[in-house]
Amino acid sequence: IRVQSPEGVKRITATKRETVATFLKKVAKEFGFRNNGFSVYTNRNRTGEITAAQNKSLNLLKIKHGDMLFLYPSSPAGSSSSSETMDTSVSQNSRPGGAPQVVEDEIDQYLIKQDGKIYRNRDQQLCRHGPLGKCVHCVPLEPFDEDYLNHLEPPVKHMSFHAYIRKLTGGADKGKFVALENISCKIKSGCEGHPPWPEGICTKCQPSAITLNRQKYRHVDNIMFENHTIADRFLDFWRKTGNQHLGYLYGRYTEHKDIPLGIRAEVAAIYEPPQIGTQNSLEILEDPKAEVVDEIAAKLGLRKVGWIFTDLVSEDTRKGTVRYSRNKDTYFLSAEECITAGNFQNQQPNICRLSPDGHFGSKFVTVVATGGPDNQVHFEGYQVSNQCMALVRDECLLPCRDAPELGYAKESSSEQYVPDVFYKDIDKFGNEITQLARPLPVEYLIIDITTTFPKDPVYTFSISQNPFPIENRDVLGETQDFHSLATYLSQNTSSIFLDIISDFHLLLFLVTNEVMPLRDSISLLLEAVRTKNEELAQTWKKSEQWATIEQLCSTVGVPLPGLQEYGAMGGSSHAVAAAMWPCQHCTFMNQPGTDHCEMCSLPRS
Repeated sequence: IRVQSPEGVKRITATKRETVATFLKKVAKEFGFRNNGFSVYTNRNRTGEITAAQNKSLNLLKIKHGDMLFLYPSSPAGSSSSSETMDTSVSQNSRPGGAPQVVEDEIDQYLIKQDGKIYRNRDQQLCRHGPLGKCVHCVPLEPFDEDYLNHLEPPVKHMSFHAYIRKLTGGADKGKFVALENISCKIKSGCEGHPPWPEGICTKCQPSAITLNRQKYRHVDNIMFENHTIADRFLDFWRKTGNQHLGYLYGRYTEHKDIPLGIRAEVAAIYEPPQIGTQNSLEILEDPKAEVVDEIAAKLGLRKVGWIFTDLVSEDTRKGTVRYSRNKDTYFLSAEECITAGNFQNQQPNICRLSPDGHFGSKFVTVVATGGPDNQVHFEGYQVSNQCMALVRDECLLPCRDAPELGYAKESSSEQYVPDVFYKDIDKFGNEITQLARPLPVEYLIIDITTTFPKDPVYTFSISQNPFPIENRDVLGETQDFHSLATYLSQNTSSIFLDIISDFHLLLFLVTNEVMPLRDSISLLLEAVRTKNEELAQTWKKSEQWATIEQLCSTVGVPLPGLQEYGAMGGSSHAVAAAMWPCQHCTFMNQPGTDHCEMCSLPRS
């Protein structure tokens, strides 16, 4: 049932047997009314009022599918009291007309407030006006101007997402009725005119066919690694084993000033989850520490912005070259990689005030470390389109076993209805034809993103010549334990404690180790690292937790510099730590005065 109000038109899903009272509750919820501060009529001239006191079904009132009803607030439209009957909890980021309340990312809130226009200087040859005048040759351009984007070096094929929003909201109505709808490939529920699928389906509940188009915008316009060390340490795994590897990118979203209203994903660290890698495959294992990693990253001012994987084959070990395998003659992303990227993007939706669902698309990026035209390692960035995200979310897309560059749209079965998926192609006569996506070239699903390194490196975390081992690299013999921690501390003798402790992988170890996890007592240290505050770091260093950590390191036989000097500052903490005893079977540190291990229950001796 369509309901028209001063805020716009909304559709309310209802059944024929539904009572008026139930229907009016749905209307109040959809339009954000807290109480009965509105009236609903069957006619625009406010006749034929529908009230809950009628106690009838919609069918008896002759209200049927597609009918239009008219809602008027109790107070006159435009008066101040009209707004008071509405839900006052709707924030500035909410869509007018009752869309869900959302809080967009900081970068989105910042770009919304920017002018975004492309200002041009006065053309000495074409402009015939004074210095204060403007003409078609020098008037500012809109951020979505395609001619300007195509003449950039290199040309930009996709406008930024916020430029696309400006295009939608730039008309006379200022985008009052703009809504970014998420594509759905599923049958709409609640249709009672026929038996459920596969016995029946109708045009009301059947999802629309999908014609794949090149997406005109992208949610992220640039990927930048803060420094080369981040990427080099990640590539070390492939250099040492020859096996492919995968990691999650942690960083932040910032403004990308090379493109109007652009967004950049800055990568500050790479977390490597449990996985099984071979020379030509990768399997991601379940990660019990995933939630903790996200929590620690958030306290450091970071978030998961993407994932990275290698596809490298050595060509000449003497020259250090790699094979150039991903190009226009093969593929840039395989169908299986597109499906994986789509799955990750669905897990990390982009909060959007213009979407009725509160989210639209994703800022999650994909980076491939592969061979380039010069046979050196290149980093290529991608996203998959919103259409691909919908196909993956609703389980409509499959990879082809023998052709990695081709996907396959599933066919409908008794368990699942799949809408038809088409794409447009050019036949041998030069005519545009529409093809069924069985199979489907995956280039219709891919959006490329430039991946760069800055001229002046940035360091969120400190860089050491003897860095702390990276997690989940046991296959290389690189383990995270108190022996490796003691070795790291003994090799890094900087007088600035913040420089020693500002290592992403070290901080994760301090929080996730099984002997003495510091999840509940490390917030002060994380705040010190985030704000680069040495005084805060020194305050945390004087805590009992760090004293215990140092004592645990001393039990593995690696002498720590400055331990005796620090013992004079926190002697009581060291006395407690010294009284603790390590279990010979499981290395768990037990409290003093106990005869059996608290972890494995075996005797102390």
